[in-house]
Amino acid sequence: MPALATLDTGPRALSAGDLERVIAIDRAQGDHARRRFFEKRFAAAAAHPEDFVHVGVMRGGALRGFAFARLLRGEFGRENVTAVLDAIGVEPVSRETGIGRSLLQELVSRLRAVGARTLHSQAEWSDPELTHFFAATGFKLAPRVALERSLATPLVEPVEED
Repeated sequence: MPALATLDTGPRALSAGDLERVIAIDRAQGDHARRRFFEKRFAAAAAHPEDFVHVGVMRGGALRGFAFARLLRGEFGRENVTAVLDAIGVEPVSRETGIGRSLLQELVSRLRAVGARTLHSQAEWSDPELTHFFAATGFKLAPRVALERSLATPLVEPVEED
């Protein structure tokens, strides 16, 4: 039994068998399931493992949290490998237990091992729990502004006068 206990705790790589649990944890954080997003992430990671790092934390025989990152080469005008944290989640009953920090520490360790120099992410400004977590784990505001434009309204073109 001690060998099982060793496998049961701490961070590990995620596998396709974790899909349903990842979806359940993510659904508990928001109002809807992102099944297709996670199916695509697992499929992309299986097809191109050199471009993805994803980890989970096991406690008490179950996956309690996950983190997904993808590696970008040459983006953001940089020559170095950059990582983007696409998703992170901890089940509600396990929050404030250090799982989020453990996930991020393991993710950073694995990203460094594959040559990544920076980790980027995005968060809803109105999500204080997530923005606090990011601040507490060393994230800072990036020196650029993210812009967004609705595609529902047409682009207004200036009228030329004769």
